Amino acid sequence: MTHPGPTVDQQLALRSATKRLVDEFHGVFAEETINRFVVDSWDQFAEHATTANFLPILAERFARQRLKALARVEGHADDGVPVVLFLCVHNAGRSQMALGWLTHLAGDRAVAWSGGSEPTSTVNPAAIAVMAEVGIDISDEFPKPWTDEIVGALKTVYDPEIPADIYELGLIYKIDIADDRRVAIDMTLTTPNCPSAAELPAMVENAVSCVPGVGDVKVTIVWDPPWDPSRMSDEARVALNMW
Repeated sequence: MTHPGPTVDQQLALRSATKRLVDEFHGVFAEETINRFVVDSWDQFAEHATTANFLPILAERFARQRLKALARVEGHADDGVPVVLFLCVHNAGRSQMALGWLTHLAGDRAVAWSGGSEPTSTVNPAAIAVMAEVGIDISDEFPKPWTDEIVGALKTVYDPEIPADIYELGLIYKIDIADDRRVAIDMTLTTPNCPSAAELPAMVENAVSCVPGVGDVKVTIVWDPPWDPSRMSDEARVALNMW
């Protein structure tokens, strides 16, 4: 689905958001990485938005959460505070309610996030109303996709013999996220005789297991369709000098 790009005012707001995040994550992520997260977060919300008024704010908030998650995956954040991720398919009520209760009970002793594999555009008003009855405000919460944090974890895994990560190489065929937070990944190898065949699946499992909130991770090697260089991204082609 295509959507119109940001207006001039929204572009200015996104630049300001990027600047704030650059200051916040100074020494952790480069400006290019932060800008990519802001733009991608905008794209994900713009695709389903019913109103564009708050898109820059939502994009900044979502980009901030994703960057914090990535910082933990890559070992940049070690404050000892546990992170809990509540997941459901549509991320439209149940996971925000659970997040609200955890934040209410734990305070700053834990960090709570929520996400969904197929998020809708708004949180169910009934969920907001029910939580308000017990004095917990979740009206600022919004449905958020979650797969990208798993992709970020996959991009930390490299074949020891190839200077490109397995995601950009096109070795990841499918990522399935179940309601109970189990993750199933189908991946392949460049060749059945790959010297890293024994270690790469375990590396993938370990990397994805580090994403906050993930349950059991199952990695399956598949050979259909067989891998070929056409599956590589431009980033991988540059790394391998294959233009």
